[in-house]
Amino acid sequence: MATTHRATTDRAATRRATAHRATAARTPWGVAPTGLLLLGAIYCLFPVLWVLIAATKSPGELFTTSTLAFGTGFADNVSQLFAYRDGVFWLWAANTLVYAGGGALLSTAVSAISGYALAKFRFPGRDLIFNLLIGGILVPAVVLAIPQYLLFSKVGLADTYWAVLLPQILHPYSIYLARIYATAAIPDSLLEAGRIDGATEWRLMYRVALPLMVPGMVTIFLFQFVAIWNNFLLPFIMLGDDGKFPLTVGLYTLLAAGANQPSLYNLILTGALLSIVPLIALFLTMQRYWKTDLSSGAVK
Repeated sequence: MATTHRATTDRAATRRATAHRATAARTPWGVAPTGLLLLGAIYCLFPVLWVLIAATKSPGELFTTSTLAFGTGFADNVSQLFAYRDGVFWLWAANTLVYAGGGALLSTAVSAISGYALAKFRFPGRDLIFNLLIGGILVPAVVLAIPQYLLFSKVGLADTYWAVLLPQILHPYSIYLARIYATAAIPDSLLEAGRIDGATEWRLMYRVALPLMVPGMVTIFLFQFVAIWNNFLLPFIMLGDDGKFPLTVGLYTLLAAGANQPSLYNLILTGALLSIVPLIALFLTMQRYWKTDLSSGAVK
């Protein structure tokens, strides 16, 4: 009898919960957050959609057809872009890969080691260093561009690859993120057990700490790679030789030349479309590390 009464009570509670969810779904406030997210997604993705459509149009179709109408000139645009100035687009793409890949790797290594040291070691001035890093996050990059150029000019590194790479290595927000992740992901008891077993601090860092920080390091790498790939101001100020330009500055010079040659607009749009493809591929490739970390945490 008690079992029957409990089953009846459970069914009634389930019906009330279902009715409550249905009522909440019918109310305007229930769909408001979803509607706002949808509007935000449209706002962010519409320019990408427009570039995708515009890159398919020939020079004549670009100014005569409807905005959201696909064209027939994508293959010609790609071939002309690759042939422009003996394939300078490929040189810009290679430079961008060097800047973004090398800078992101170096920044990730420096940030991971610095964040681990700030999280797991106590030494004089640790809090001061961390507060200075927090302050560095608040300083806009545009404020530092001119002083950095003057410093690199004085040491003879202006208009070199190092002028773009070196300023990207030390990134305050990445160090802050690494410290927060190291504090949460690396148990102090695990490090103490390693010290008791005779492991050196360097061995603990490379064999214990850094493997546990891989998801955080992937996040830092992605943030830095995207930031450097899209960076315009720093290479625009530092570089004068167009053979060292990244895609952002190279496409800007192409846009400036297009003011007198409207036919170049198609190449600019095609180049802009192709420049975001590596970012999408990188994100889709590396997001599995986040999923792996979440799954392993759930199993633990």
